[in-house]
Amino acid sequence: MSQIDAISTNSQRRLGWGVAALVVAGNMIGSGVYLLPVTLAPTGSSSLIGWIVCGLGAVTLALMFGGLGRLMPKADGLADFAAQGMGRFLGYQAGLFYWAACLVGNVAVAVAAVGYLAFFFPVLREPMWGAAANLGLLWITTGVYAMGTRSAARFGAVSLAIGLVPIVLAIVAGAIAFDASVFKASWSPQGEALTKTVPASLAVIFWAFLGVESAAVLSSRVKDARRDVGRASVAGVMIAFVVYVLACVAVFGVIPAGVLAESTSPFADLVARVMGASVAGLVAACAVVKTCGTIVGWTMTGGETARAAAEKGWLPRLFGGAVAGKTPWTNPLAMGAIMSVLLVISVQPSLGKQFEMLIGVTSVLTLCLYAVCSMSLLTVSDSWLWRLIGVFGLMFSFFAVIAAAGDYVLPSLGFFGVTSVAWCWVRHRNVTSSDIHAA
Repeated sequence: MSQIDAISTNSQRRLGWGVAALVVAGNMIGSGVYLLPVTLAPTGSSSLIGWIVCGLGAVTLALMFGGLGRLMPKADGLADFAAQGMGRFLGYQAGLFYWAACLVGNVAVAVAAVGYLAFFFPVLREPMWGAAANLGLLWITTGVYAMGTRSAARFGAVSLAIGLVPIVLAIVAGAIAFDASVFKASWSPQGEALTKTVPASLAVIFWAFLGVESAAVLSSRVKDARRDVGRASVAGVMIAFVVYVLACVAVFGVIPAGVLAESTSPFADLVARVMGASVAGLVAACAVVKTCGTIVGWTMTGGETARAAAEKGWLPRLFGGAVAGKTPWTNPLAMGAIMSVLLVISVQPSLGKQFEMLIGVTSVLTLCLYAVCSMSLLTVSDSWLWRLIGVFGLMFSFFAVIAAAGDYVLPSLGFFGVTSVAWCWVRHRNVTSSDIHAA
């Protein structure tokens, strides 16, 4: 068969809320926790405040997606949630924004994975060799998604368990060697006020919570969307939140911010300081496995978003649409090709710089999507509680976008302009197709 998705309509073969929660947590706990300490080194240990703020925002968004799942249990992903509440145009924009965010974000995750591979192979710190390794990881993990969404979800769950090993070791090492003076000295390395450093770091920190929507993206694949989307979203966020806060304190309590800024594998460096190089090697190996699982998870959510968009006529048929609910093999092939192009054009002199640029763009794209979904909940709900959650979700999304640097907002505005022009062609094609079928 040419279809890669083996999930039938039999509820016994759909994803339970526990597995979906692991997909949510697995999509978040990846490069977010493994490489972000390097990106946040200029902010220092005061980034703990940003983690808490973003954690509260992520819980709000999880509740928002739970509300959408309860009110629209038959929706097919985020674009459907947006379209049913805000109309086809914003549904179309939401679908393409999220698809683009998955593609760009996946390249960032691959960059993080290579950062830990460089622990074993220092030559990968060179842009050319690093890009080659990135390409290899992207295509290997794309092949896992090509085996089906159940295979991808299971691989993500296994990699999450493996990926927690280095985090737990780092947290233990941090508890053993925690130095309050190091943590305090790193509070604001450049001596800037918190009112400046914390807001500027939110768009970068929130990258670690991207994935809160994963259960909603897979709403047509879970057993009971009315119940399971909310459960999986909140549980996944809470797992990630606890891990992030403990990891942040551990890293900044042992490694000075100035040293941390030069690292490509901060957790491995932390464990090496406390437990020795051999254990650090285990940490780096587990981190590579986990980031590969995250790539598979993001490829799956991006592929399912593209399939749903293709079924609505918003993307070419090579992404799906020939058979409702089925994902053709050309979908992952096209995804891999596009991600390869994005990887090549985003290569920077250092992995940290490339990672920062990619996650900034991804965060803004996704936060715009969250804002649209929050407005959709306001539109479709008659309950004051769901509307209140929608208001808070909208406020957080707007605030986080404003906090992002202008360099990250502008690419999103340009993408919106391009997709708006493309909408004219999509709308005309769909109208023409409807006329032909009516005849």
